Amino acid sequence: MLNRLASLSKNNFIMPKRNSRRNNKGKNFTRQNTGNNNPAWKEVVRENEVWEEYYRAMNIIPENEWNDFKRACQSNLPMTFRITGSRKHAEEIRNIFLDRHYNNLKGQEYEGVDLTPKNIEFYPDKLGWQIDVSKQVIKKQKDFAKTQRFLVVETEVGNISRQEAVSMIPPLLLDIRPEHYVLDMCAAPGSKTAQLVEALHANDEKQLPTGFVLANDSDYKRSHMLVHQVKRLNSPNFLVVNHDAQLFPRIRLNGHKEYLKFDRILCDVPCSGDGTMRKNINIWKDFRTGNAIGLHPLQYNILNRGLQLLKKGGRLVYSTCSLSPIENEAIVAEALRKWGDKIKLVNVSHELPGLKRRPGISNWPVFGKDMKLKEKGEEGLPDSLFPPTKEEAETFDLDKCIRVYPHLQNTGGFFITVFEKVDPESTKRLAEDSDEEEQGVKRQKTGTSGEQKADLSSTDSKPVEKKSRLPRDANEEPFVFLDPSNEELAKCYPFYDFSSSFPKDCALVRNATGEPLRTIYYVSPIIKEILTMDDQKLKLVHGGIKLFVAQRNDVGICPWRVQTEALHTIEHFIGTKRHLTCNLELLKYLFVNAFPKVEELKKSGLDEEFSKKLDALEEGCLFLTVKRGKGLEDLFLPLWKGRSNVNLMVSKKDTHELLYRVFDIETSAKDEGKERIYQEQVEAAKKARARAEISSTEPEELVQSTIEPESPKSETEEGAESEK
Repeated sequence: MLNRLASLSKNNFIMPKRNSRRNNKGKNFTRQNTGNNNPAWKEVVRENEVWEEYYRAMNIIPENEWNDFKRACQSNLPMTFRITGSRKHAEEIRNIFLDRHYNNLKGQEYEGVDLTPKNIEFYPDKLGWQIDVSKQVIKKQKDFAKTQRFLVVETEVGNISRQEAVSMIPPLLLDIRPEHYVLDMCAAPGSKTAQLVEALHANDEKQLPTGFVLANDSDYKRSHMLVHQVKRLNSPNFLVVNHDAQLFPRIRLNGHKEYLKFDRILCDVPCSGDGTMRKNINIWKDFRTGNAIGLHPLQYNILNRGLQLLKKGGRLVYSTCSLSPIENEAIVAEALRKWGDKIKLVNVSHELPGLKRRPGISNWPVFGKDMKLKEKGEEGLPDSLFPPTKEEAETFDLDKCIRVYPHLQNTGGFFITVFEKVDPESTKRLAEDSDEEEQGVKRQKTGTSGEQKADLSSTDSKPVEKKSRLPRDANEEPFVFLDPSNEELAKCYPFYDFSSSFPKDCALVRNATGEPLRTIYYVSPIIKEILTMDDQKLKLVHGGIKLFVAQRNDVGICPWRVQTEALHTIEHFIGTKRHLTCNLELLKYLFVNAFPKVEELKKSGLDEEFSKKLDALEEGCLFLTVKRGKGLEDLFLPLWKGRSNVNLMVSKKDTHELLYRVFDIETSAKDEGKERIYQEQVEAAKKARARAEISSTEPEELVQSTIEPESPKSETEEGAESEK
């Protein structure tokens, strides 16, 4: 079992999570005995003598705090979420939560627990929140139905991320800026990755980012979970690849001699996960001292490769959800031992002032798989498992590491260390930097007494990893960039009045023909550079956002409509040619009326200026700005003008969110009232239109309700998927 654990990535080591989801159906979130004598339904007891003996011996918890620590580990994890800071309306979402939900929960109790939402003290701008019951309670209790619906709707559109509080810490400590090149080495399932992307886009109101986030995961199938988690953020500066993090390939930007180095790297490595036992209750019965020993080499190899890929002056965060020093301080000490003065630990005690933490440790006992105390040299255990010498401890400064314990702030357990790559005083040849990268191609054996420090001087080494075929289930369709003079692009750019500053050479297709058939994607210029390199085959999983989607073209209008996910990116690049404004009354009318006729809009008198301008425009996709005033953000939405009708091109999930946020109209996924009636009206309108306009130029994909979902393909197969 330990060998298997050592070979797995963090993203594979999820069995406890899967089991806990099945277990967490009972009141106490454990499997309950159903009375049929089925032993599979025995309750998991939150006790483990080996675990208790092990961590008492580590002396990481003061004796007078042990009982509080243990009780916290045995209790269920509270529900936490954060409001995405990269959105212009983050403050508005926060205020809606405070005005419509905070007061409803304030002072209420559930089984003696105060339900008043608490601000996560260390999360900036009061955008992180915690409710001290599990998410199952919020989900199942009728009294909390409105809050649950709010969380679901805002999560679906990317305004809220449901994430464990301690998981929010590593991205915050990376201190990401819009120009940074960011690598997430072990990214799935993607909550931290989403946080990285949000940080990259934090200043979108002023400027679009020039950097990117490159997310990697060793498991191809789980990398698609990552895509699902992050794609709702609609970033063209985001790329997902599928590689073993220990052997992460070097990347040469197109036209550059040197290899790419990263400004920021997140190394959230595979771990035993014993800090997650509040939600992964099977950890209680599965805890073994050998788990940490088995994962130790993998963890060091990933960290070592990350340090090789880090730019001079760059910052790397190493983190685990384990409390064992074997997976934490021992790994950090070995990296400091190998890299010497080329790296240092960053003192972040002044950062995240609301975070209650404990310093790292410099001394710990080492137990074997048999739970017996070991000394250096025994059983062939690597020296890197053992604490640093007294002389090393004085220079390593392991107290700069961060330990987070469950009883300090009602969280999970976590370990975080921040590295900085130091630029030595002596000038190094560029070739030496390349050689540092080459080392990462070879797996390291950690810390045996006779092992030499990594040799950074050789210039003749070759990468061990060869170009290989992708997994059989991998998507091998190419990224083919289109020339800006392409016939289809030449129709789109003038029609939508794109400015000359828009990077028109960053449009691409995902099919073997290289011709625009159904969808044209867009990536940022820096992502294009990565995709057009020719000396290293990256195993690509996802990249780009949908820019244009093909429509019928019976009467010569532009045969492509702008996809909703691209609006935020192109908003500042399109002119006023096909740009309309309207008031809130008209917007509400468009939401609640199916395919209103242009003449009906005129007669309604809701916005005469809008109707006048609409008349003057030819059929096709339009852009609608809704002025809201009162310091609230304006809305920017796509609108389709047909031969005689108009239609908001807004998906069901976005419609639910906008109706609630803008008009305080609550909807329900299972509403049998007004929404059902509206759906019947929509279906009737669709049938009537189909009969009356058999040869209409209306786009087939738009003959749908404004609150009906887009087809499953358009909702789930984003830039990651090729056209078949």
